[in-house]
Amino acid sequence: MEEVFDFKPEIYGQAFLELLKEKRLNPLGPGSPNIKARSALNKLTIHKAFAPHEVIDTNMANACLAAVWLYQDFLQESHNISQTIHTQTGSCWHGIMHRREPDFYNSKYWFHNLGEHPIFEPLRIGAAQLASNSNAHKSTEFISKQSKWNPIAFIDLCEACIKGHLPCEMLCRQIQQFEWKLLFDYCYWKAIKR
Repeated sequence: MEEVFDFKPEIYGQAFLELLKEKRLNPLGPGSPNIKARSALNKLTIHKAFAPHEVIDTNMANACLAAVWLYQDFLQESHNISQTIHTQTGSCWHGIMHRREPDFYNSKYWFHNLGEHPIFEPLRIGAAQLASNSNAHKSTEFISKQSKWNPIAFIDLCEACIKGHLPCEMLCRQIQQFEWKLLFDYCYWKAIKR
C-alpha cells in the first residue's frame, strides 16, 4: 500500500535521521523499547537535534524529543518530556503516549483538553484513505465518514482492538503511525527558524 504521508527522515537533520531511519509500525500498546536506540536518545539535546538550525520554539523542539522517544517505544521517557510542555501540542503527545500505555481514560482527558489541533484535518483525510484501502471491520466505517477527526472515537477503537474485541489492529496501527508522522513534522517546522 502506498504511504498516505511520504515521510523522509533525512529532511529533519542527521540526529533525527539516525533515530528515524528504521521504519517502525509501533504497536497500539506499549511495545518493547528499542534498546539499540537508547544511547543515541540519551545524547539527544535540542541543540544537537536541530543543528544547524536556530530553535525559535523550545516547546515544539521538546515535542520532537518526546516524539522520538515514543517512536522507539520508550513511553516513560516520552511522558517525562511531554508532561512538561503546557501547550496544545504537548497535550497531543501526552494523550498519544497514554493511549499507548494503555491508559485510555487519561488519554481522553488530554485530548478533551486540547480541543482542535492543526493536524486533525490532514489526519482525518489520511485516516479515511487508509480505511478505504483496508478490509477492516465494519466498526471502522466511521473513519471514512467523519466530517472532522474524533480522537476520542479513535481511542475507543484502539482500546477495543487491544482488548481483542475488534479485528482492526493493523488499520489502527497505520493510522497511529500517520498521526505520529504528521505531528512530528508539524512540531519540527514550528520549532526552527526557516
